[in-house]
Amino acid sequence: MLIFRQNRWVALLVGVILVCFSSIILFQPRVRGGEYGDRVTMNRLQGGRAEAKPVSAAPAAMKESPGGIRASQPGRDRQLSELSLLPAQTSGTRIWETRPAAEVLDQWKSDRDKKEQAAQAAIAQAQRQAKVKAQAAARQAAQKSKTAVQANTPTILYFTRTELLTPDQKDRATESYSVSREDLLLLQRIVMAEAEGEPYIGKVAVANVVLNRLRSANFPDTIRDVIYQKSQFSPVQNGRLQRVKPNADSIRAVNEALSGVKAVTDDTYYFLSLRLAQDLTVHHTRKFAVTIGNHSFYR
Repeated sequence: MLIFRQNRWVALLVGVILVCFSSIILFQPRVRGGEYGDRVTMNRLQGGRAEAKPVSAAPAAMKESPGGIRASQPGRDRQLSELSLLPAQTSGTRIWETRPAAEVLDQWKSDRDKKEQAAQAAIAQAQRQAKVKAQAAARQAAQKSKTAVQANTPTILYFTRTELLTPDQKDRATESYSVSREDLLLLQRIVMAEAEGEPYIGKVAVANVVLNRLRSANFPDTIRDVIYQKSQFSPVQNGRLQRVKPNADSIRAVNEALSGVKAVTDDTYYFLSLRLAQDLTVHHTRKFAVTIGNHSFYR
């Protein structure tokens, strides 16, 4: 005690030593408990893949160093444990794979081309459907026109001795002629066979010549006999008459001729093509009337 009284600094030093020693004793159990707690936490996070070691094994975690026994670092061990757990924590998540930019661009171009092809195919299909509808509408309109023309076609012709009359002039008629379906078809075919490619007025003129012969006493008394009279119409001789199918202009021209429309006068009985005719007797013996298209007409 005398020493402590005489040397107060010695007393102070002894007190510091005692305090430090007490702190070491008190701190050591906490280190062990903390280390053990970290190990238990790590084992729980690992899903039971490792079992916690007993408390008696906790001192084994103490590491020796040249300076003596050193406790392991809880914080650092915990970080390492958490890092080791990352694969287990992310094993159930979806990982997005990266793809090269060129591959993504090629895929985008392929998708774009497919869409463009689909759009073009849809447009082509719509155009084909529109074309089919237009053709159907045209055929329907032509059929309606044909039906209307046939419905308005005169079935009785009225004549005087020198001319063909219109239906409105029938009171002046001295004779009449009933037009059969066969007569109508023959007229349409002879006009088509003789005047295909000729102007419309030339088709009416050919029909006028046939009707003028029907009216005249110098020719047969029926349309069929007029058309089939020997050596009068070349389509009858070469068979073209039976092969042709009357078009709309031929049908309309016949209808107008039967209704009294005249492209040539009532005394016109002949026509021929000077460029194609092999027999020019008519040209040399008959009086020329008019030229329409490639045909020359004679009285």
